[in-house]
Amino acid sequence: MAYQGRPGEWGGDNPRQRQVVAMPTADEIGTLAVRGITTFAKKNKVISFSWIWGIVVLLLVGSGTKLTVDQARQYNHIMSTIDLDAEFAATNSYAVALQNYRASKGWFSCDSLCQRNKAHMERARAQLDDIRAEGQARMSDAKKVAGLWSEVGVGEVKDSFWEYFNAGKRFAKRQSMWDFMFMGFRRMGRDESFVEFALKMLIQVLINFSMGLIMAFFIFVFGLWSIVRSYQPNPITAVIYFVSAACAAFAFVSTYLLVLYGAAAGSVYGAAKLAESQRRLEGGRGYGQQRVQYGYGGNRPHYQ
Repeated sequence: MAYQGRPGEWGGDNPRQRQVVAMPTADEIGTLAVRGITTFAKKNKVISFSWIWGIVVLLLVGSGTKLTVDQARQYNHIMSTIDLDAEFAATNSYAVALQNYRASKGWFSCDSLCQRNKAHMERARAQLDDIRAEGQARMSDAKKVAGLWSEVGVGEVKDSFWEYFNAGKRFAKRQSMWDFMFMGFRRMGRDESFVEFALKMLIQVLINFSMGLIMAFFIFVFGLWSIVRSYQPNPITAVIYFVSAACAAFAFVSTYLLVLYGAAAGSVYGAAKLAESQRRLEGGRGYGQQRVQYGYGGNRPHYQ
């Protein structure tokens, strides 16, 4: 007499009764994240120290030291000696001379009129360069009075960083828009679910933001030395300021990306947990329906 169970009783026929691997809890994920960060920090001490030093600089430096009354008076006096009207007039003269030169120039030749316009254009450009060089020198003298760690120096570096940082974000948003459009077109010709499309798009957005902000960071560091040099500091101060500003920018960009990755991972985890709860609920309903069918004349076990 062999026992015949209900169809799918052992989980082989009914997919609702198959074993589902439980997802890790939030505490387990937090433990894994802390363990991973600790391991990375131990293996990459230079990167970890740069990040910590950048955070310290961001917290301590802030907006820079405020100018004293004497510093503010000297700074404003030197800046007032820059002749902006002369630079504006020289810029207009150069623009007119350049336009006349281009209008008289042929495709492969330059006659006597063209040569005269070219000479006039070169004189106008030299005059503009001289005026700008004099203005930059006076501005550098004014910056020297203020100092690198003043609100003037820190503010100029912060403005430069935010300019490149916002440009990197604009690049990422624009690139993500194009990726969304082209990936949507490719999805039309494929048997792809919306969940797969959303995950691919999320990964592409993270890649775009990583590329944009990393490029913005390197461009900012590349132009940082020219800002530092314009304040005429001593070599030791210049190196310390340059390294500190670069570490601060690295700490901010890396923290921004980590928060972005964490938000994306948290959203995916929340959606997965919601789907898991839904599957468990549906599985419980299916088991209850089978219990009811078994009690009212369903597929009962019998003996042969």
